[in-house]
Amino acid sequence: MSGALAVGVAVRPGEGGAEWRRALHWAGLAEELGLHSLWVPEGHFQRGALASPLVALAACAARTRRLRLGTTSLLLPVLHPLRVAAEVATLDRLSEGRVLLGLGRGFRRPVFKGFGVEAVTKRDRFDAALDAILEAWTDPDSPLRPVQRPHPPLVVAAFGPKGLRQAAARGLPYLASPLEALDALQENWTLWREHAAGAGQGTRLPGAPSVPVMRSVFVARDEAEAGRVRAGLEREMARLGPAVPKALERAARGALEDRVVVGCGPEVIDGVERYREALGMDLLVVRAEAPGVPPEASEESLARLVADVLPKLGASPALTPRAPRA
Repeated sequence: MSGALAVGVAVRPGEGGAEWRRALHWAGLAEELGLHSLWVPEGHFQRGALASPLVALAACAARTRRLRLGTTSLLLPVLHPLRVAAEVATLDRLSEGRVLLGLGRGFRRPVFKGFGVEAVTKRDRFDAALDAILEAWTDPDSPLRPVQRPHPPLVVAAFGPKGLRQAAARGLPYLASPLEALDALQENWTLWREHAAGAGQGTRLPGAPSVPVMRSVFVARDEAEAGRVRAGLEREMARLGPAVPKALERAARGALEDRVVVGCGPEVIDGVERYREALGMDLLVVRAEAPGVPPEASEESLARLVADVLPKLGASPALTPRAPRA
């Protein structure tokens, strides 16, 4: 058995009031269950996309006291870096030092077109933006400093060799895609570690996970429910469509069981342990809402994960220290 394991939950607020209330309900549930963190994505120009994840997390901060608040992929190439620095610092102060920042470059061409950014420049823009943000946060005379010092923990959403090398060059952990199979994640972490060797570790802080992995996880009541969840996830994967980059589409091929953890208690215990043993995973970010599954069933699954699965793994859902505060 591997070392400590923390558990967070990923949610995707929708467009209407009911969907937003549902997302805030998930934040309260995650806090009640003692989970480590709640994570939201950034997206633009498509139905259901969350254009302002920091605003969403501010609403969650107002309804929680301990839960950490994370972005899975704040898209630095299309955002003004000083605006990001200011809003993250504000959220960190509002939440009393609970921000975890996941950064991304983006891959959907309509997003780059909509913001007037050439897609081929995204990696250079990412590096330039991150440099500017870190400078704003660490300059002792800057008014944009967050509570956590020198800044909130950072991770990078990445897939493909270029993105992995870019994260590794800064010594930043990468947040694994929920679409990639376990063998692809093993290859990615091997590549990351090769390029991270000797890299500066200044932006990797106490409280930052070392190996965060996002997965669809469902602890079913019985095999019939597990079968329905697997069928829904298969349909979801089949709808990926042409918007997904070829590198990610190739990585997502293969058996469903290599990309999700679904089953009754013993199966999920074995499945989570596979990731711990293969990768050294110390943060599992759970996609708890399965397509076609009633919300109540998804909540019950998450509760069973905390009550029945984690104790068998010797895990605590919220097991990492925070970065130092001012």
